[in-house]
Amino acid sequence: MSKQLKLVAPKQPIILGKIGSAYGIRGWLKVFSSTENAESIFDYQPWLIQQVGQWKFVELEDWKHHSQGLIIKIKGIDDRDAASLLTHCKIIVNSEQLPPLAGDDYYWKDLIGCQVVTTTGCKLGKVIDMMETGSNDVMVVKANLKDALGMKERLVPFLHGQVIKKVDLTARVIEADWDPVF
Repeated sequence: MSKQLKLVAPKQPIILGKIGSAYGIRGWLKVFSSTENAESIFDYQPWLIQQVGQWKFVELEDWKHHSQGLIIKIKGIDDRDAASLLTHCKIIVNSEQLPPLAGDDYYWKDLIGCQVVTTTGCKLGKVIDMMETGSNDVMVVKANLKDALGMKERLVPFLHGQVIKKVDLTARVIEADWDPVF
């Protein structure tokens, strides 16, 4: 009798996208990428998905463009019914699969949880989320308590050089040239 290894959850999971509905009758699926360039999702293999509380590796057989989106063929999934069971599964990789960044580029995951302090020393709070606005990324900064201005949450643009003066990931501090009134 052979033992099956149980796949454990990734230590630092990164969601790269989501599996959509089945496409056709031969096991193809729509895929929605959260990567900056949609096709970059295929650079990070293998993928992990969680299905009924169990982690599974997903190995791609093929992918292609279809209309405005992407469709994938997963090895071992050969019909619409089997493909439909994967609908809505998040596409996950471990953060170690991400390439190192150079210079003033940062992964959002690294910025979340950092304390934001103004150049004058005013603590604005911690980064709890990031948003993409089209023109630039924006940090959602939340203070523990409402400040003197009655603000508990701020949106601070992540404009390196203009607003963001220093990022120290070791100390988990981001220095921003930002007026606390905003």
